[in-house]
Amino acid sequence: MTAMHAKVGDFVKFSKTVGESDIYLFAGLTGDLSPNHVDDEFMSHSIYGKRIAHGALMIGFMSTASTRMIEESLRKGIDSTPVSLGYDGIRFLKPVYINDTVTVTYTISEIDAHRRRTLADVEVKNQRGELVAVGKHHLKWTENVKQRAV
Repeated sequence: MTAMHAKVGDFVKFSKTVGESDIYLFAGLTGDLSPNHVDDEFMSHSIYGKRIAHGALMIGFMSTASTRMIEESLRKGIDSTPVSLGYDGIRFLKPVYINDTVTVTYTISEIDAHRRRTLADVEVKNQRGELVAVGKHHLKWTENVKQRAV
């Protein structure tokens, strides 16, 4: 067993078509009912011309990709519990519209074995290959507590 089965360059991908229901469910769940996301008429007068997805929804998709990386390590037999330490440098570069298909690529860029941490570069692209969001994700691979005999 090992703390983490990850090496620099390892990557996973996650794709999802953003539906109108995703927007409304996310808005209801978070309370973010900004007209940018739920009001066609309001957005018809903007430079975007139509409603856009929540940026935080894209972060949620980034989290899904990190979970897939963790699942890869679990399949290989890690003896740790990976937990997110957070995201840095999140930027929303282009809008994501209803019916866009986004693909998140999560790539391990650094490993600190001593501190049991990884850093990943995260990119989100739309179906046209345009970069719509980026960020960095920190994972801590916490040591599992051994079961004690009672």
